[in-house]
Amino acid sequence: MTGYTLAPDGPTTPGRTADVLVARHRRLPRDRMGHRLTASGRSLIGQALVTTYGPRAGVAPGALVRDAHRRWSVPSLGLNASVAHCGEFSAVAFAPAAHAIGVDVQDERDRPYALRWLGDLLARQEPATIRDFAECEALIKASHLTKETFAGTRLPEWRPGWRPMDERAGAEGVTGGRSGTGTGAGSAMGTKPAPPSGTGTGTEAAPGAQAPSASETAPPPPTPTYHVRSLVLRPEGAPPLHLALACDAPVPVRFHHLERE
Repeated sequence: MTGYTLAPDGPTTPGRTADVLVARHRRLPRDRMGHRLTASGRSLIGQALVTTYGPRAGVAPGALVRDAHRRWSVPSLGLNASVAHCGEFSAVAFAPAAHAIGVDVQDERDRPYALRWLGDLLARQEPATIRDFAECEALIKASHLTKETFAGTRLPEWRPGWRPMDERAGAEGVTGGRSGTGTGAGSAMGTKPAPPSGTGTGTEAAPGAQAPSASETAPPPPTPTYHVRSLVLRPEGAPPLHLALACDAPVPVRFHHLERE
C-alpha cells in the first residue's frame, strides 16, 4: 500500500476537523459479467478507520450504526461517517459527532437522462453536471433530505472550498444539523409555517388549562446551514473523478489518499 496525507485546509481546533480517505482498490474481483465487486459500506468504513486513525481505531462491525436517515456513525469513537464508491475507487469521510457529514464520488460516465432530470430538479435551464450530481448525493447523505424531498434545493455557484447552501437558496436554503429540521416555510426539508393566531391552533390556552411555561413555548434554536464543496481528482490511468462533501459546518478537511494493490 502507498499513500499520502494533505494538511488540513484551514485552522484546526480539537473536535472540528473532518478526515476524507480516497482509496484505489486495483485488484477488485469481478462477477461473471465483468463488473467489479466492491466491499460493503460497513467494511469500507471499518478499513478506513484503521487506515486514518491507526490500529486502536479498529472496531467490531456491530460498532457501526445507522440512524433513521441511514447515516453512519461510530459512537464509541465519537465520529459520524459517510461512504461512497465508484469503480475501483472508494471515499470515506469522518467528522466529529457534533457534525453531519456526507461524501460522494462520481466518474464522468455519460448519463444524459439522469443529468437532465437533476437539472430540472435544480430549476436549471440546462442539464446538471457530474459535479452537481456528486454534490447532491453528498448533501442527501449528510442531511435528512431524500431524492423524493429534494425539490426546491438549489446549489450555490461553484468556487473552491465550502459554499453555504443559503447563498443561492435564500429562504428555501437547506438547513439543519444532525438532528435539526429546516425553519423556512416551503423549504426542501418539508417544514410547515406556523398557523396564524386566532385560529384555535395557536398558543392560547383553553379555559381552565394551565398556560405552557416559557421553555415549552420558546422556539427551537436556529439550526446551521449545510455547506457543500467539491474537487476533481485525476488518478493515473483512470478518468477524472468528482469528489464532493456536505457538512453542517465549514470544518477544516484533511484529505488522505491510499493505493491498495
